[in-house]
Amino acid sequence: MKYYHLILTLAVVLALPTIALAKEKGTGATADLEATVKKIEQEILDGILKSDTSAIEKYLTSDYLGVGPDGATQNKSEFLADVKSGTLKLESSTMSDIKVQVADADMAVVVYRTNDKGTYKGKDITGEYRWLDVFVKRGGKWQIAIDQGTQIAKQ
Repeated sequence: MKYYHLILTLAVVLALPTIALAKEKGTGATADLEATVKKIEQEILDGILKSDTSAIEKYLTSDYLGVGPDGATQNKSEFLADVKSGTLKLESSTMSDIKVQVADADMAVVVYRTNDKGTYKGKDITGEYRWLDVFVKRGGKWQIAIDQGTQIAKQ
């Protein structure tokens, strides 16, 4: 019995680095989820660039809450209205440094950076931003429930 516990302990200790490495590499379902949310992020960005709210709407929960770089909050309808009306107008935007943290089977957090050129409410918003999006799986679909943006200070 003493050897059984020793062997079991040894097996667990030896398996931990392998499990950690597999998670770090993003294998299996985690890799699929990462690819899915990255695709959604790109489709939303493309929708904003084209002022196409139909490309965005399906990816926001009904109770979506956005916190802009100015600290103001918006619900789903307010955000979509800003995109559709041109109140938020991006001429160009590129995403980079995308990191996906899978919290559980129905939640993931995405952090990424954008380099944007555009206007919001007539003001120039050209610059670099860091975004944090909280994805939830509802009805079998991944959607953003909360997002928050922060402008990166120029160095």
